[in-house]
Amino acid sequence: MVERASWSLGSALRNVFGARTIDEDTWDDLESALIRADFGPAVTEEIVESIKAQVERYKTTDPRDVQRMLRELVEERLAKYDPTLKLTDRPAVVLVVGVNGVGKTTTIGKFAKFLGNYGRSVVVGAADTFRAAAVDQLATWAERAGAQVVRPEREGQDPASVAFQTVDYAKRTGTEMVIIDTAGRLHTKGGLMDELGKILRVVEKQAPISEVLLVLDATTGQNGLAQAEAFIRHGGVTGLVLTKLDGSAKGGFVIAVQEKTGLPIKLIGQGEGIGDLTGFTPHVFAQQLVG
Repeated sequence: MVERASWSLGSALRNVFGARTIDEDTWDDLESALIRADFGPAVTEEIVESIKAQVERYKTTDPRDVQRMLRELVEERLAKYDPTLKLTDRPAVVLVVGVNGVGKTTTIGKFAKFLGNYGRSVVVGAADTFRAAAVDQLATWAERAGAQVVRPEREGQDPASVAFQTVDYAKRTGTEMVIIDTAGRLHTKGGLMDELGKILRVVEKQAPISEVLLVLDATTGQNGLAQAEAFIRHGGVTGLVLTKLDGSAKGGFVIAVQEKTGLPIKLIGQGEGIGDLTGFTPHVFAQQLVG
């Protein structure tokens, strides 16, 4: 994470907005900052051209106007997608998917804590049964969050059966929220998406699936999105969770990922603590990103 420590979008933009006037350097510096912050070439070009047009229309020479315009544009683009979690069913069943290494297990623990803060009872299903360490790690985080845990009854148990047991537990006990972990990769010949599809079918026989949340590591940016495309194509994903967003070096990825996938960001993780997962609010994020 050296880049995050040595460079941030916030500091780069302060140099742009702190200049004495708007000139050609303004546009070069703004474009460079947005590209480096992982907005992507297409989004960067659209934003810069839009701000240029506004500057021309209003005949302003004040770089602080550029800051306001950028903030409004970022918020407007983010707000095209509804970040509301759909959790009205009882039990509300959430599947969490994503490649290994993105912070999926810790995100589930943080999500359980997030729901518990709103007074909801939570059970977590450890259906990533191919990694014994994943089950233990998930149980540790769930217990820290005050959530119940349904573990596999035996090593290598069919993930769909663990998911079934978790939803069954919730229905029997009146637990309001069900969060089910899933494998990021398989150590068998079966396809990962086939396994996920089986979990979806088994769960839906018991209760509607409220959300399928895909966890992405914001620091990997566009590369991480490419790794997760199979989940988006075949996994019935309804929303995104961005982890490791505790710096603005990759802040532009937030816009790029929604527009590339057509999926809303629903939760963001901005730290390592169990309380560091929050709902996504475009207005707040745009303010933090742009200033």
